[in-house]
Amino acid sequence: MDITVQSGQTKAGNDIVLAAIAMESAHGEHVCLLLQMEADSASAKALEKEMTGVVKHSLLETEGDASARLDGTLKELNGLLKGLLISGSIRDVHAIISIVDNRGNLHVSHAGRAEAYVVRGASASQITEYSRGKSTPAFVYIASGSLEPRDIVVFSTQRLLRAVTPAQLTQIAQRSGNVVEEIVHTLNSEKEQAAVAVLSVSGGKHQMELEDALAPAKARKITPASRERRSRRLPSAGWLREVLPQLQHRITGIITALDLPAFALSMKKWIAGFRRDLKDPVRKSRAHLLLLAGTITAFIVIWALLQLTVNSEKSKSREELGVLVEQIGTEIRTAENRRIAGDVDAANAILVRAEERAKQVMDNELGLYRMEALDLLDRIRSKREEINNIVRLAPRIVANLAAKNPDIIAQGFIGLADGEFVAYDRQDLYRILLNSVENPIHLTNEELIVSGISFPRYQTLVFQTTGNTVVEQIAGQPTVMKTEDPAGWITGQSMEAYLRFLYVLSPENNQIYKYERLSNRYGSPSQYNVNGEIGNAIDMAIDGNVFVLKDDGTVVKLLRGETKPFVIRHAPENLLQNAVRIYKVPDGSIYFLDPVGARVIAVTDGGPTGESSYVKQYVLEGDQIGKLIDLYVDPDETRVYVVDEKRIYAVDLGTK
Repeated sequence: MDITVQSGQTKAGNDIVLAAIAMESAHGEHVCLLLQMEADSASAKALEKEMTGVVKHSLLETEGDASARLDGTLKELNGLLKGLLISGSIRDVHAIISIVDNRGNLHVSHAGRAEAYVVRGASASQITEYSRGKSTPAFVYIASGSLEPRDIVVFSTQRLLRAVTPAQLTQIAQRSGNVVEEIVHTLNSEKEQAAVAVLSVSGGKHQMELEDALAPAKARKITPASRERRSRRLPSAGWLREVLPQLQHRITGIITALDLPAFALSMKKWIAGFRRDLKDPVRKSRAHLLLLAGTITAFIVIWALLQLTVNSEKSKSREELGVLVEQIGTEIRTAENRRIAGDVDAANAILVRAEERAKQVMDNELGLYRMEALDLLDRIRSKREEINNIVRLAPRIVANLAAKNPDIIAQGFIGLADGEFVAYDRQDLYRILLNSVENPIHLTNEELIVSGISFPRYQTLVFQTTGNTVVEQIAGQPTVMKTEDPAGWITGQSMEAYLRFLYVLSPENNQIYKYERLSNRYGSPSQYNVNGEIGNAIDMAIDGNVFVLKDDGTVVKLLRGETKPFVIRHAPENLLQNAVRIYKVPDGSIYFLDPVGARVIAVTDGGPTGESSYVKQYVLEGDQIGKLIDLYVDPDETRVYVVDEKRIYAVDLGTK
């Protein structure tokens, strides 16, 4: 996939310095760094130079996963910013840094009020966290996701939604020839100051051109004066191959209509006379004027023939696009009829085809019917949500973990009862009762928490740590638990408790290990999985049966270790592609958490036959919602709780 970048900045006020820096690694990774600094010019220039050097050496010139390299880079940048802020060299900073790896994955982090938005299809979504109150001048977290063809990502050092609505941002990105210039113009008119960059993914013939060629692994400041004007589009070779035969055919027809022998003789005499005139001192000027007039006439004739052919092609394309727009409207109505008839799968397939055709209209080179195509894409999305029972809502905040620790990055949470939870980060536990967060309890000093669960039979909480250790919180006291296995505990991706057993998911070994809880220790593990393929599993849930979620969105059902049939009927395409958590309500439904789509997906458990049915999706909307981490559903299935890195939210499901 081809990535192109545009960047620019608004007018800067007093003591405000703006900068947009673009870099590219030797492996083809694109990095963008935007800065808005409140400082004197010399200090701002020094900070820009230091941050550019850190990004170049720590992010572009090192090896390893892009997300891990970015994480290390952010730690260095935060140390640099902290030192300059304490010293008073700079008073405030808003910055955003992003990297697109060579697999098409975007990783982005922001400091202060900087934000990033992705325009996909007919909607714009914020992909960075929005926090109210005073902004933090430090890079807090990383948002990651895969880019798709036609995606447009907008970066800004200030909140764009103060100047434009999401719908207006979508229209600017879809129809504007230069997104950056239009955004900068809008911000200037609102007297906002920001550095702006736009990253676009090619997916059709009408994608934005790269305005400023970027030298590999070399950063430079991009200012409005350095932006080049858009190059004019030249006719493609394919277009010329279509036009030239038609032009040749027309000229041939004209020549055929003439009497060639007589015409050739007349031309021969005329040329001989013309050559004599060129040598004659008296008639030379007249001959030159005739030559010039003949050249201009020939050019006008050729131009007229070309225009005639081009206009004919445009008329033909206009008619074809008009027919395509009508077909899309018909397909939307057909999908509704299929839904009423109960054929949800066919209705979804028709909408997929309609969406592809609408994108064809969006990509046409003539720029025709684009607003109609945007309206159709909105209708397709609304119809798809209606058919697939998708509910968009703003969840209510149950508890704010950041009130106890502003720097918390939650790793998960455990539901104990309705309104009672325990959330945890890498070392501390936070008990939540209703909407009150208690002071954190330190679980371990030397090791980090990997995962945690509740063990209802023994009324304890169980945590696995990085030191290959299992710690139980018994009556509020952390207790290291031993196993009778001489090799010690087996490291797992996920844990679950059922009856008196602790199950540990180990995808590396394609196995689930079953430990029996004894009085003050655990027995040796037994291998539970018999024939299931769970090598790429990421989570599991247990309710008599074991449901294992894999990283490709498939679910493996095991009973006594053997695979059983399990399929989700009437599900939208790629329903669980980005799911990372699975939760099974005892004798109830199965719920999945999709942090990419910010949604919770509900399906039936399928019973003994394994014929599960898709039920509903809950898409969570709100500027304050960050990356979703974990979920819990109450036993009555009247409420689902989700947690991001700083807050716990509740979604009312209604009476079961």
